[in-house]
Order: sequence, then C-alpha cells, then structure tokens
Amino acid sequence: MPDRPDPSAARGLARLYTPPAQRVALAALCALEAEISASLQPRLDHDVAHARLAWWSEECARTVAGQPTHPLTRELTALLSARGGRPLAGIGGFVDTAVWDLAGATFESRRELTAYCGRWCAAFIEPLVLLAAPQVPAEQTRALGVSLRESELLLAVAADALHGRLRLPLDELERAGAAPESLAQPPWTPPLAALLRERYRAVGDALTNSVDSLAPGAREALPGIMVWAALAARHCQRAASRLPLPPLRRDPQRLSDGWRAWRVARRAASGRGLTR
Repeated sequence: MPDRPDPSAARGLARLYTPPAQRVALAALCALEAEISASLQPRLDHDVAHARLAWWSEECARTVAGQPTHPLTRELTALLSARGGRPLAGIGGFVDTAVWDLAGATFESRRELTAYCGRWCAAFIEPLVLLAAPQVPAEQTRALGVSLRESELLLAVAADALHGRLRLPLDELERAGAAPESLAQPPWTPPLAALLRERYRAVGDALTNSVDSLAPGAREALPGIMVWAALAARHCQRAASRLPLPPLRRDPQRLSDGWRAWRVARRAASGRGLTR
C-alpha cells in the first residue's frame, strides 16, 4: 500500500524562515486546514463528516462577516484585521475542497483541477501574501498557490487514489490510455509514468517561474513562501526521478532540503529569485 508523503517537511522549513508576524498566521492557517480536513478521516461516520463540514461552512461565512466563533478563526481575524476583511474572503476554500474530497469527486478536466487548487489558494496563500506583500498582483498569487497545491496533490497521488481521490483529470488519463484505478497500483505503466513525469516537471517549472516573477520587494517580504515553493519544486524533481514508483513517504534527503531552504531564504533577503 503506497504511503502518503508528508507535506509538513516543506511547510515546516517554510515556517522556520517566515518572519514572526507571518509565522503566527501560517501556523493558524495550517491548524485550521487540519481541523477541517479531519472530517476526511476514513473511520469517521459519513453523516458526522458532513455535519462537521456543514458547521465549518457556516463558521467560514461568519468569519468573512467578521463574526467568528472558533478559536482559530478568531485568531486569524485578529491577526489580519489590519487588512480589513479582504484576506479572509476566501477562507471557505478549505471547506469547499474538503467537501469535494469527501464526495470522492473526480476532475473531468484540468480546468476543474485548477479551480480546486484555486479555492485552496484563496483560503491559504492569499491571506499570507495579503498580510506580508499586498502589492503582489492577485494573478501572481493565484499562480503560485495553485502550483503549490498541485505539487502536494501529485506527491500523494498513489495514496489518495486508494481513498478514491484522483489527482489527475480524467481527460488526461484517457489520452494517456490509463485507467483511473491504475493510479492506486504502482509501479505505473509507461504511459501513466510519462503523464506524471510531465506534470511533475510542469508544476516544478511553474513554481520556479512564479517566484521569479515576483518583484524584489515581494521576495524580501515572503521568504517562507519562497522556501516552500523551492522545496516543492525540488520534491517534484525527485518524484519524477523515481517513476514508475511513487515518491517516498520519508525523504532521505531532508538534510539537503535544510541546506536548500537556507540558501533560498538568503536569496529572498536580497530580493533575488530562484534562478535570477
């Protein structure tokens, strides 16, 4: 049975290099995402899961209206109040993606997958960017957040498929001549491995380009997110090199990740991107 890679490795190093004011918000957003995602636990009764998500949907609406009741949403509201209600306008994206996953819904096309990742970005990445670098254009933030989320989906593609969550669009699987159920059965066939290799490379390139497109001042303000993006791109490279096998759950190159994170943070401090 494939193990699900732990995304906390990249997130943990991102948190380490995030400035203190942003670090508190990052920790609260991670905790909120985890609290909502707990509704997806396999052993949780389906009706209970729906009830939990319904409550969280209402709580996210209350948060957007400036009336949160949960300690995490109250903390986030207090942290981001200086920016008005704008940073938390998309916080319901955590619930939207959880509802999608609970239903085991599939992506018919890349447009649907991108929309899913965009909802997560609105909940997670947009608040952080608006807090630290509100001058960053919305389209740049979205491009970065969508690629970050897709990298996490791709790195867990086999484990998620075991739970009925397909992280590749059905039309792309069809063009590759791969049956959807084969995602849960590595080692993958050459056509499916080729499709995954293309996606790992595309997402890695998109992450690098997203960081390099930021203005120097934005890079200086967002060292944690730069570290996260750089490590996600590196993990996609490693995943591509392991095909037709899935990524390792416990990456043996964590020491080199720490060194990479330090170097990226140094580049961020001087306003440089990942390649220039």
